[in-house]
Amino acid sequence: MAKSLLFIPDISGFTKFVQTTEVAHSQHVIAELLEVLIDANTEELKLAEIEGDALFFYKEGEVLSQERLLAQIETMFIAFYSHLKLLEKNRICPCNACASAPNLQLKLVAHCGELQYLEVQGNRKPFGQEVIEAHRLLKNSIDSENYALVSRELASAIELPIYYYSRVFRFKEGQDTYDGKEVAYIYSLIDQSKLNLTTFSQGKKVSFGTPPNLCEKKEFPISASSLLEYITNYGYRHHWVKGADKFEYNEHEVTRLGSEHICVVNGKHLNFVTVTKEVQPGQLVYGEMTTTPPPVDALYQFYVLTPTSKDSCALELQTYWTAKSPFKKALIALVLKRVFKKNTRTALNDLATFVSQNLNKKGH
Repeated sequence: MAKSLLFIPDISGFTKFVQTTEVAHSQHVIAELLEVLIDANTEELKLAEIEGDALFFYKEGEVLSQERLLAQIETMFIAFYSHLKLLEKNRICPCNACASAPNLQLKLVAHCGELQYLEVQGNRKPFGQEVIEAHRLLKNSIDSENYALVSRELASAIELPIYYYSRVFRFKEGQDTYDGKEVAYIYSLIDQSKLNLTTFSQGKKVSFGTPPNLCEKKEFPISASSLLEYITNYGYRHHWVKGADKFEYNEHEVTRLGSEHICVVNGKHLNFVTVTKEVQPGQLVYGEMTTTPPPVDALYQFYVLTPTSKDSCALELQTYWTAKSPFKKALIALVLKRVFKKNTRTALNDLATFVSQNLNKKGH
């Protein structure tokens, strides 16, 4: 029987990450990273299972050549660390989960052997001794959480030299004992600086030479970071932004610079993108802009939060707009400014009501 490839990328630091950070955001971050790794599967590996912080891939009846295996490993690392860099550069959330996400690492184990299969509810999964051995190799004596490990069995099958080296890889020998059996492998630590990380669009930071066209302020009996979560999590929007039919957004993404959402009002789609601007030290800010509501050419709203105590903050909602034509400027001055002002006050009052209701539910 032909040997099959077993391939397991595992996110290092996941347990500590979940135990010491906000669970909801940490789950979003891990889910995003797992999706990134799945998308980086360029060799049509079959996904047997998502194992919490790891992915279990296999290729039935085939092992990749030395060149293809190393290229697949490198692609996974590039995708993983490129996404972490995006999360770091475009982060707006101050929570521990989002702040510590760039510290996550990736380890990857590749093994091979003759597989047996088990079918459960139509899903066919590998099982048996080789599968157990591949997973045990994740628990090794390598003094790092950032490496690629290739079992000696697989390295021999594809003629990968023990001390193979390249720009990305510097393999060396290793071995550990599992249930009295000595298992040898080769491994290479991965230096992020040697990876050609994918470039990404940096979130937009805007500045204005004039005061906001509108500015409304309100005090809230909640911490600035908690209020920011209510504002930036679009799943809460329908509670305090009235008049919208629905909000469309990526439910599995922590809002960051460049995040997009759509507000549907009377069948019309208003497209928003997350932006930011400079604020005073200690303040938090969330901003969004749209070019879709006529007659403005662009509309910006910034929620600037200033902590006033551990459990209270002041929110300032700043609205800017641009309109090039004299007709648009006149229409805004005569009619729409009053509408914007009314809608802004209503949204802040509804947000305050929503916050109060949630505090009461939690027994505060």
